[in-house]
Amino acid sequence: MKLESLEQLYVEQLQDLYSAEDQIIAALPRMVSKSSSPSLRQIFEKHLKQTRGQIDRLEEIFDEMGEAPKGPESKGMKGLLAGSEDSIQANTEPEVRDAALAAAAQRVEHYEIAGYGTARTYAELLGQHRHSELLQQTIEEEKQANQLLQALASNINLEAKAA
Repeated sequence: MKLESLEQLYVEQLQDLYSAEDQIIAALPRMVSKSSSPSLRQIFEKHLKQTRGQIDRLEEIFDEMGEAPKGPESKGMKGLLAGSEDSIQANTEPEVRDAALAAAAQRVEHYEIAGYGTARTYAELLGQHRHSELLQQTIEEEKQANQLLQALASNINLEAKAA
């Protein structure tokens, strides 16, 4: 699709986010099952619930716009999640795998924060204030997840070092 307006770019960015969230919903249960750390599993489980809510907010935006949420697959998220899958499949100590999963999850959060921040800016420029509020809500959830992962990573990394 040729992008000829900020509105079209906005829809494309939202579709990328929708695809990214859909991929995360598919990946998180496996990350939960492969985590040996109860705290890491808890963060992943909480974020899975939040991600479902984020999908709902995106669908609300698409409904208001009269646009379809499905677009091309998010290649960026696909690549990030491939890295977490490599960590899951690696024959390594559980503590090291947890450290790798936490690092992969933080990269995912940073991707989402950047994507939602861009979409929120476009929404503001386009006068879509309700969309901006919904997207900001998701940004706050992503930042919180990143902060939880960052705090937990300190302990997980020390355990991986000792393994």
